[in-house]
Amino acid sequence: MANIKSQKKRALTNIKAQKANAAKKTELKNAIKNVLKAVDAKDYDAAVKAYDKANSVLDKSVSNGIKKANYAARQKSRLAKAVNSVK
Repeated sequence: MANIKSQKKRALTNIKAQKANAAKKTELKNAIKNVLKAVDAKDYDAAVKAYDKANSVLDKSVSNGIKKANYAARQKSRLAKAVNSVK
């Protein structure tokens, strides 16, 4: 641990941010899984709802710097293709 007071504070802040980012990553993964689960169940309405939620979470993760824009675009495309296959 650091000896300087400001560095001690910064270390605690970094730990808080790390936990927050981990929670956001988990939320993102769960949103994607929910879409795929609804697609596997052939439930179009649930898949569309889950897809909308996943889009929102993907956009937030990009704006928060957790994931890159290309990752979000690729996931949106992949999930949209999966949802449209249920129709």
